[in-house]
Amino acid sequence: MTPFSSDHFPDNVHIALADPSLQAALLNVRTTFRNSRGRAVAEVPEFEALRTAGAGIKRHVLENLDAYLEQFEAAAIARGTQVHFCADAHSACETIAAICRDRGATLVTKGKSMLTEEIGLNPYLIEQGFTPVETDLGEYIVQLRGEPPSHIIAPACHVKKEQVAETFRLAHPNRPVDRDLSTHDALLAEARAELRARFLAADVGITGANMLIAETGDAVLVTNEGNGDLTQNLPPCHIVVASIEKIVPTLEDAASILRLLGRSATGQAASSYTTLSGGVRRPGDCDGPVASHVVILDKGRSAFLGGPFEDMLRCIRCGACINHCPIFAAIGGHAYGAVYVGPMGSVLTPLLEGLVAARYLPHACTMCGRCAKVCPMQIPLPDLLRRLRDDTHERDLTSVQSRLALRVWTFLAEHPILFHGVNWIVALVLRMFGRRAGVLRRWPLASGWTASRDLPVPQAGGFVGRVNRDKS
Repeated sequence: MTPFSSDHFPDNVHIALADPSLQAALLNVRTTFRNSRGRAVAEVPEFEALRTAGAGIKRHVLENLDAYLEQFEAAAIARGTQVHFCADAHSACETIAAICRDRGATLVTKGKSMLTEEIGLNPYLIEQGFTPVETDLGEYIVQLRGEPPSHIIAPACHVKKEQVAETFRLAHPNRPVDRDLSTHDALLAEARAELRARFLAADVGITGANMLIAETGDAVLVTNEGNGDLTQNLPPCHIVVASIEKIVPTLEDAASILRLLGRSATGQAASSYTTLSGGVRRPGDCDGPVASHVVILDKGRSAFLGGPFEDMLRCIRCGACINHCPIFAAIGGHAYGAVYVGPMGSVLTPLLEGLVAARYLPHACTMCGRCAKVCPMQIPLPDLLRRLRDDTHERDLTSVQSRLALRVWTFLAEHPILFHGVNWIVALVLRMFGRRAGVLRRWPLASGWTASRDLPVPQAGGFVGRVNRDKS
């Protein structure tokens, strides 16, 4: 098996394209997510105005991020929450582990959080002697399978129902061997039964946050399962893990972004659960934690402020760009070899992990522009990908062949007469080789194309010739 790393992206792509089970599972991404979003957006005539307003909120926050972080910290502390600012992944993991040690914890339940995936929290907690259990159904499935999530909102979208049943039979050996796991309801019931005991026994609950509200000190968590609320309210200690850009100024701002989030992510007007949590259990409360912590992580994000990639900090992790990306729809998430996948991941991963390690990802794009069209925060993803492509070229991180080809093309483009002459010769050669069938089924210089599709033979005269004929 090719190692899970973006450094192996070309090999990962070939593996993904040759996997019939994965290709069947990805049909859901190509249809359900896109269609659901389309219907949900069509029901809101002012959706474009909402996008503009949402992007404006995030721009304002990024321009005043230090002030809003301080405001959030003060509001959270006033409600009994301890706030921890961490510069890097190790600092965040150790802060969380220290909280768990202070609580004498052994079992830790977790809601879905891509940030904890980014910092490698689960492996770290296991090394420190704790038992983390993912409680989101998709995350629970991939944890049992020993895999990373393949999508930021649908972690197990690469797995079919029959594979989940097989995983459950191996992971739950104490259940009857002959039980029926042929339906989605049966799988859900078994996962619920297994997780219920973990919820009740957990010493610490860890969740992410879709937003942190500066004026109130609340964390906003959006889910479609009850696991988020159970993870927050049942254990005696609750830890929120969020990155610095998740701040919004007010409840009204949070409500505006929520109108965009559900529709862009899953095609819902609102997710099943939208929970605001903050502070500790008060006298008379029937549930809630007695200890509350918020861990706020930078991990290089502040370096983007005021720079050409600041726009990426507006991302609200809805997954719309991923769901509409033809590259993701063909290869799935694991081929990227990174926590963040699709267009947003192809920008974010090089920024967070370094361009050398993720040099292939900015090129995993057709430049069709769908991602920018559907992004609720109006992030110009194709422009950011082009800038990263330029960086890979300037730093000689692309292949020798591609750099040589680009130099040749640049030289020809700067000499129009020579350019048209070479085009004429190439077209003539292609027509000679493909004159019988009208297409080229094999061509050495375009093997990546002709391996799976025919290459049409150029027409006589080419594009310029046709334009000149039309004018005359």
